Amino acid sequence: MEHGPGLVHKPAEARSSLKSSFDDTAHIRALQHCTDVPEQQPAFDLAVTEAGISNKTVWVRLPQGRIPFSADIAVNLPPAVKGIHMSRMEEVVSELYETDFSDLRQYGCALADRVLERQHGTRVRIELRGKIPHLSRTVISDKVSVDSAEISAEIILEKDSAPLVTMGLSLHHITACPCTQLYNRELPGFPADSSLLPTHSQRSLTTIRVTSRDNALSYDDLFLCLSKALHTTQDLLKRPDEAEIVYRSHGQPQFAEDTVRETARAAGTILGNRLPGDAFLVITSLSFESIHIHDVRCEIRTPLHRLTELLSS
Repeated sequence: MEHGPGLVHKPAEARSSLKSSFDDTAHIRALQHCTDVPEQQPAFDLAVTEAGISNKTVWVRLPQGRIPFSADIAVNLPPAVKGIHMSRMEEVVSELYETDFSDLRQYGCALADRVLERQHGTRVRIELRGKIPHLSRTVISDKVSVDSAEISAEIILEKDSAPLVTMGLSLHHITACPCTQLYNRELPGFPADSSLLPTHSQRSLTTIRVTSRDNALSYDDLFLCLSKALHTTQDLLKRPDEAEIVYRSHGQPQFAEDTVRETARAAGTILGNRLPGDAFLVITSLSFESIHIHDVRCEIRTPLHRLTELLSS
């Protein structure tokens, strides 16, 4: 089933509703004489910035298997054209169903190319979001934890231009609050020299997105940026593994602000010699607070050259 045809292989035999209610000549005559409404002049000649389909589930054949992603597909529309040809977008999705791709970016670029060829617009934007399997070994028990990594790809393609690609990856991790630790150090009964004072900890989700016209970036690179900066977590943790991650996160506590800064530092180190300086990074962290009802959100937006300049100063 990994690359199989799917659950319904022969829908024409399985669904009587797909049988035509009219003979073929009736449909041929209708196509010859009916008005192609999307090609008509609109009542108000104003260009549409984006028109397309949203929340479409596309199935992409990746090295990890056939994986579902949520897709938004949109093109711009000239002022003299009433509407897009929606079925042509769906045709492209169907055509790519059996094609193998090395990663989500490659699929998005192929989708953008074909969509732009079949519409009147000069610009297409593809946004893809989903999860891929992430297998990792636990630190102490050496067991395989089967987890998920959230990935995304946004492709903006204009005619006669190279695509502008944004690749994103999100990982879950744990943070421990340094503020409470330092406060507890001043209270009676706690050793002043202890580095593992009580504090609250929380699960967090940090995302890194990198925008560039260069194809040198991979999702593995984004994973390295996050894993180098964060106390990443796993679903399968035996007691020694739990003790290890709690010890590490409390020994090196982080604010949400620290997580985006340290991810930016890691990105500057890892990507600095791989991508042009005008590559743009957006790093976002969402902390699901344990002792507060609210969540905490932090974000850094910066060109890559700003990070490399700071690292070299």
